[in-house]
Amino acid sequence: MSNLYKYLKKYKKHLILGPFFKLLEAIFELIVPFVMAKIIDRGIGDEDVKYILEMGGVLVLLSVVGLAAALFCQYVASRCSQGVGTELRSALFKHINTLSMAELDKFGTSSMITRFNSDINQVQLGVAMLIRLAIRAPFLVVGATVSAILLKPSMSWIFLITAPLVALVLYLIMAKTMPAYAKNQRKLDKITSIAREDLSGIRVVRAFTEQEREKKRFEGATEDYSKSVIAIGRISALLNPMTFLIINLATVALLYFGSFKINVGSLTQGELIAFINYMSQISLALVVLANVTVLFSKSYASAKRVSELLATKSSICDGENEEVTPVDGSPAISFKNVSFNYGDGGMAIKNLSVDIYKGETIGIIGGTGSGKSTVINLILRFYDASEGELLIDGVDIKKYPLKQLRSKLGLVPQQAMLFSGTIRSNMQWRKPNATDEEITKALKIAQAYDFVMQKKDKLDEVVQQKGRNFSGGQRQRLSIARALVGDPKIVILDDSMSALDFATDLALRKALNSDLPKDTTKIIISQRATSLKNADKIIVLDKGEVEGIGSHEDLLKTCDVYREIYESQQKAPKESELEKEDLKNEEE
Repeated sequence: MSNLYKYLKKYKKHLILGPFFKLLEAIFELIVPFVMAKIIDRGIGDEDVKYILEMGGVLVLLSVVGLAAALFCQYVASRCSQGVGTELRSALFKHINTLSMAELDKFGTSSMITRFNSDINQVQLGVAMLIRLAIRAPFLVVGATVSAILLKPSMSWIFLITAPLVALVLYLIMAKTMPAYAKNQRKLDKITSIAREDLSGIRVVRAFTEQEREKKRFEGATEDYSKSVIAIGRISALLNPMTFLIINLATVALLYFGSFKINVGSLTQGELIAFINYMSQISLALVVLANVTVLFSKSYASAKRVSELLATKSSICDGENEEVTPVDGSPAISFKNVSFNYGDGGMAIKNLSVDIYKGETIGIIGGTGSGKSTVINLILRFYDASEGELLIDGVDIKKYPLKQLRSKLGLVPQQAMLFSGTIRSNMQWRKPNATDEEITKALKIAQAYDFVMQKKDKLDEVVQQKGRNFSGGQRQRLSIARALVGDPKIVILDDSMSALDFATDLALRKALNSDLPKDTTKIIISQRATSLKNADKIIVLDKGEVEGIGSHEDLLKTCDVYREIYESQQKAPKESELEKEDLKNEEE
């Protein structure tokens, strides 16, 4: 929680001025019963109209000044809470982007979205209420009790009994509800997760006509959340009636014992009215305090969740040097007995040792779950190796500043992901100042130039969210082009040609070999053995272990796993004439 305090430090003036003006309002409010007692005892008792009007003017003045103080406090509270919320969101977004994939996997997207929106909103509301009500309500309770004691000590025992009883009720309610609010936020995470999953996969849900099943799953999560909220609500709902019960019993006691004192002349009617006004102020203040307590319970639970995320340190530490100098003549990438696990006990990669030289084309093939994408994640340093050493240009990857490391790499992810904007803005992700000539070159290599030029606005064609206004093959080709802009030293294609037809696939592979700089290292993950057969080196993975490394011809002779993959694809249903022609051209 301490890591949240720094966001309040910038607003020290607001945190001082806001409560100060709220205290002024409360002081003016505490003076009112004194004035009312004087009006009743002296003005009405002596039938002094002039005095009544004078004191009435004082009451109006107290009200106007109190209103002005309250409005200023409201303004200050709004500025402070909105400012803290804005800065906290910015800091959280920035911090999330520093976390490694391991931490992102731990929290999950849905939980981070809930913390980013719902939890920060709750913290923001808590800050506003802290300034507006957290000091005013307790001050009114204490001030009204002290004022009553000063007014007539013999009647003050009623107040001294009432205040601790209400405080006890508040404590018991808060002790029950605070832990429950944290559980509620986790249940809200689950609802967000289901909604996000179903909205992202709506086509799959409809294709399998599983709308009813998903509807029941969502209703189950919301019903669980609803029951939890209602259970807390039942406890919180006891606050107002119990406090009102205590206050009303105290008011009855005031009237009962006060009437005896009036009869014997030890208490005036005005003083009794003042006591009742003070009791009303205590009543209203305690009701506000009760509701603020519930709100603070929610805010505290949310603040802990936000603080937990902010306190999480990335397991990937940026290199200490500003820039690393590559070692001349060293391999572009060197794995030395590298092993990695995702923390689930099993090894995703075991004892991988291979040197990849500049200008080589490397293929990686293997079954599902064999560790192909894990190799790419390690090169990009999304994760650090559990064992062994990974070198880029002869330097340990951990010594690289992340910006320098990733400037060398051009990644085409398995799932083509475009961002809302234009084709040009998407092409400039690797190199923000990329020229149209550089973009055009990358589009031509990626076999995307023709369909882009057919668009009405060409490079300025609008790209909708996730690129949904393009086909799957077009999105893949645009993703490939984006990775090629700026001529990266290492190009990584993570099974990113699956949506391409064989003719386009072949043309793309030819362009990658002929149109990129000669020293560009290419790493291609593919499920098609035929797509990798011309690679300089093919790495065959099976259950995280290297089953073979070599050329296509060598692996057919020495690696059973590779041979099985290749032969199973050759024995697949009859290939189209186009595929046969492509394979023939490739072999030539």
